[in-house]
Order: sequence, then structure tokens, then C-alpha cells
Amino acid sequence: MLAQLTSSVTDPSPAYAIEARGLTKAFGPVQAVACIDFEVSEGELFGFLGPNGAGKTTTINMLTGLARPDTGHVSIAGRDCLRDPKAAQGLMGIVPDESNLYPELTGLENLAFCGALYGMPKRAREARAKELVALFGLEEAGHRRFGGYSKGMKRRLTIAAGIVHDPPILFLDEPTTGIDVASARHIRRLIGRLNADGTTIFLTTHYIEEAERLCGRIAFIVKGKIVRTDSVEALLQRADNRHVVVLSVSGDTAAHSKAIGTAFPDLRVGRAREPGAVRIEAGVPVQVGPLIRLLEERGAEVFEARRARPSLEDVFVEITGIEGAALAQDRERPGSMR
Repeated sequence: MLAQLTSSVTDPSPAYAIEARGLTKAFGPVQAVACIDFEVSEGELFGFLGPNGAGKTTTINMLTGLARPDTGHVSIAGRDCLRDPKAAQGLMGIVPDESNLYPELTGLENLAFCGALYGMPKRAREARAKELVALFGLEEAGHRRFGGYSKGMKRRLTIAAGIVHDPPILFLDEPTTGIDVASARHIRRLIGRLNADGTTIFLTTHYIEEAERLCGRIAFIVKGKIVRTDSVEALLQRADNRHVVVLSVSGDTAAHSKAIGTAFPDLRVGRAREPGAVRIEAGVPVQVGPLIRLLEERGAEVFEARRARPSLEDVFVEITGIEGAALAQDRERPGSMR
């Protein structure tokens, strides 16, 4: 895997697998990325979170050499991506948000072809292709044309193609978007296994719960700017002083939420992750009795009242100011975590 880079006496700063400084990219009048800085240590699984259009894909394109920044600097394991792009790209695997494999080739043929692009000998790339279809649960589909794969199978093979040359650094752009739950779970397990084996992973996603499960450290990006970077543990500590209650209730949850918000203006009320539920949050313990009485007076039946632990999504909303509409749409997409 990635060799350790030693620091000299004159430069005591640590070596990073990925380092970005002052990255900026505009498309006409649209500032897609606005002078961002971050670093990723060797062996880290780093999450890059934000809503659609926040600048995630533009950032990953600049990091991988697919787009040139207007200003700024990128290094991969100490290699300057602008001055020596080939050396940097040889250390990375890239999995785009859309598959770039050939529909007329079989799964094995696609992987072997990708291995050839990286200069792997014929016997080595064919053996690696067989190893990867087994690892990704695609043995039965290995001899079938890629164009006939399901969405989940296509994502798995696309990730396999990104690691066919066993790169020390892997860039994953929205790896579970738009696929079924079973395939998403399989991909998340594979990501965890790759990282446990030493691969540095840069993961962009708008599925916040996915990042909470997988990542050690996370950066939040909104409108092209990084608004917070920290470990998952530290981010969740922000929510320790919050009190959350979830009520499972019959009827119109939106109308119930509005009524609770009117009657109890000190409470923050919104839709819960699960359908048919109302989420109530406060800075002090929430008294459930008055809430249940209000709902029953409205003719609703309360099936359950439970206290919930605040999540990384709650922290994200607090830090970014982005409320539930976009996040709710993301949760309702196929493959999202519920």
C-alpha cells in the first residue's frame, strides 16, 4: 500500500495521502468550489458531505485530475497533481458517480480491459478480474454483458474496476446513489473492508447516515464552501445537549407537526425519518404527556412515544442551516438508508 513519507527536519509537517489547499473552481458566474482546504491521512476513510449541487463532484474531479482548478494546489502522497499528474494518478483509483464501463463487454472483460489500461500483464489482469468478481459477489454475472446488469451490479463492478490495479487511494463519488437497499448494504461492507485492509478512501455522499457509519472524519460542504471538518465522534458530541422525542401517530403528520409547533413554540418540530412519525427536539427534556393529549384532542392515535439519540444529520442541519426538504428527498431515493 501507500509508502510512508518521512518528514525532514526543515519540514516537520505530516505527510498526507491527499492534501488540498485553496481549491477554487467556477463555471461562468457559478462558483462551484470556493477556496477550500483539507487533508486526508494515509489509511483514513474521509467523508465529504453536502446536498446536491454543493460542489462535491467538482471537488473530486479536481482531486483526481479530471478538472483543473482555477486556483489552488492538490497533492497525492506528496506528488503535485498539476506538475506531475501521471505520478499522482498512478496512486489512485477513481469510481465516478456514473458508470464508465463498456456495455457490450462482459464483467470480466471490462475488468481485464481496465487492468490493461494500467499496464498490468495479461495473466495478472485476468487473475485479478476473477478475484474481484468473486469479492464483489458477481461470479455468476462475470461472463454476462455489462449492459444487462442491474443498477446495483453495475455499481459493484464499477467499484471493482476502480481498484483493479490495487491503488493505495480510492475516490468514491456517490457509490450507493440510486440503487436498491441490498446492493447498497453490500457496497458499504466492501468499502469498510477495503479501508480495513489499508486503502485510503475519499467518499462523497449526500447520505449522511451512510457517512456516519463508515467514516472516521467528515467535511461538510455547502455552496462550494467547507463549513466544518471534524471526526464523527466530535461532531456527535455537539448533539449531547439535545433532547429528541419521536411520536408515531395516525393521520396527517405535517398538520400534527404544525399544531404542535403552534401550541409549543419552544419546541422544534419536524418530520421524522420513518413515515407516520413526528420528531420533536428541545434543549431541555421534552414532556411527552402534553404532546400526546394535544394529538388525541385532534383525533389522532399515538402508537409510540420514544426518545431518540440525535444523529449526524441533526448536526449537519445545525451547522449548515439546511432544513429537511432536500434531506428528506435524499432519504426517499432508492438505496438511501432509512
